[in-house]
Amino acid sequence: MKNPLGSLLSFLGLKKKSPRSELPEGFCSRFSLAQIEAATNNFHPLSIIGKGAFGTVYKGTLHDGTIVAIKRLMSSSYGGRGELKNEVRLLCQLRHPHLVSLIGFCVEGPEMVVVLEYMSRGSLADFLFGIGKDHVPLSWKHRLHICIGAARGLHYLLSGAKHAVFHCDIKSSKMLLDEEWCCKLSDFGLSKLGPSTMSSKALIRMETRITGTYGYMAPEYAFLLFGRPQYDSTLPEEKQNLLVWAMESLREGTIHHAIDPYLKGRIAPECLNKYLEIASRCVHPKGNERPAMGEVEVTLELAMELQGRADSEMESIYPSGEFMYEEASFSAFIRNFAGLDSLYYSEFGSGLSDSDSNNVENELSS
Repeated sequence: MKNPLGSLLSFLGLKKKSPRSELPEGFCSRFSLAQIEAATNNFHPLSIIGKGAFGTVYKGTLHDGTIVAIKRLMSSSYGGRGELKNEVRLLCQLRHPHLVSLIGFCVEGPEMVVVLEYMSRGSLADFLFGIGKDHVPLSWKHRLHICIGAARGLHYLLSGAKHAVFHCDIKSSKMLLDEEWCCKLSDFGLSKLGPSTMSSKALIRMETRITGTYGYMAPEYAFLLFGRPQYDSTLPEEKQNLLVWAMESLREGTIHHAIDPYLKGRIAPECLNKYLEIASRCVHPKGNERPAMGEVEVTLELAMELQGRADSEMESIYPSGEFMYEEASFSAFIRNFAGLDSLYYSEFGSGLSDSDSNNVENELSS
């Protein structure tokens, strides 16, 4: 059997002697096709846990009992081969509690398979949009916990790894949850390597090449609060694009009426104010006005602390644990919300081009 490191370098089209491509021994395993077939019961349909444009994901069990997710590329997918190679190339160099881990790979004949860490609770989208028969709305604290995990993962990608990594496809379906509700980012097929340092100059330099669309700028913040997809063509025109509608609701002071009905009365005003403050800055039309991910992470943690503190105070008043925050309290906080000037929002609305609006429609079909 070939050396796993040499096999992977060959699979990725990298030279063994290239300093940039040196990888540590033992970072992942190479599996035979027979092992993959045994793990998935010969790719049995009942083992399928997901499907994408380029292939199918199976739940499998390795010979040592480890449960894994097995991503199998369709043999006819030429574009998918490049994305899968890119994902493996990045994941074999990244390790973080909030990134899905690479376990191994299989390249045999026309088969191309990647073995990944299994995330038992599926994606955040499953819970926010009611996908699946066992859908139960997530509590606000659960949503904040997940959001903090996503921020930590993104912070690591931008400043913790040797080279910055731009995910380029962040959305709720790419945020996977394990049994402990730990959020881990997945699907790095479209990701790109950035500079070796995330200085302000590096950020400006990358700005022209990787900008994404407004529909995909920090969507986890909008998804978690509103509990709906980024784009929904079934709604009235003014509500179809979530970020535009949210900004308008925030400006008009009606944001409380727009949030997920399940969350109404369950978010402490202090927490909501802090959450909206960082979320709105993350979608600022001007990239240099957006906060660094480290600031996002710390601010979300503060929002969680504020929620916990407010809940404790309410529990001391209502020992039964059944209480609701009054809407009047929200109105007072929203009126005093920092940064609600007309220039900001006019820039946001005018900055959303027709192509951006068309691109976000893919959220519903991906």
